[in-house]
Amino acid sequence: MPETNLQELLERNARHTESLESDHFDAVQDGQEPAAVAMTCADSRVSQEGMWAVEDLGWLFTPSTIGNQVWDRHEGDRVVDGSMLYPLVQTGTDVAVVVGHTGCGAVTAALEAVKGEGEELPTGVTKWVQELFPVIEAGLADDRVDPDRADLVDQLVEYNVDRQVEFLQESEDVPADVSIYGFVYDFQQVYGSVPGRAYLVNADGETDLDALRALAGDGHAEQVKRLL
Repeated sequence: MPETNLQELLERNARHTESLESDHFDAVQDGQEPAAVAMTCADSRVSQEGMWAVEDLGWLFTPSTIGNQVWDRHEGDRVVDGSMLYPLVQTGTDVAVVVGHTGCGAVTAALEAVKGEGEELPTGVTKWVQELFPVIEAGLADDRVDPDRADLVDQLVEYNVDRQVEFLQESEDVPADVSIYGFVYDFQQVYGSVPGRAYLVNADGETDLDALRALAGDGHAEQVKRLL
């Protein structure tokens, strides 16, 4: 397990600042207009900028939550998480992306809890894991999910991505012209042999593979795949 300390953090930031051109922040000094907002799972193995090869500062708005959940609770009701919603209503961003990942610990924890096998977690973690309970229960009841397959967690990861996309589609707070895409980031070679590939599994609620490949266009057919 890697370790760090205060001095290393300061040294890493010093290397960061030394690598920047003098005009690095000039274009975003007075505001931001990101092209897309992507909600990923809060996981150290999932690099937002790396995944999309982001080089331009301000191109991507990068929230993350446990289990890539786009919702939160307000006075008992589910609402779109503010970090996901902010760029869609405040900065003109019109592409929303939900990214699950293979081997997701949050989905695993929720599955274990639903099966009565989970360990006790701190309250702040439990809150988010519990929000996944209905998703896991519905997934296990879905005929497309095979609980006997070794990739059960990854099936449920994909199922969760579908539910998150659906929630954004149905929210009155999300502008109607926003395009919503669902991906699974695969660093365990569950979907294919290319580690680090983001597989398109959903586009505005469309999950048919032929339709998704048509949307993806020539040259990207291998980046479209579903487990369900």
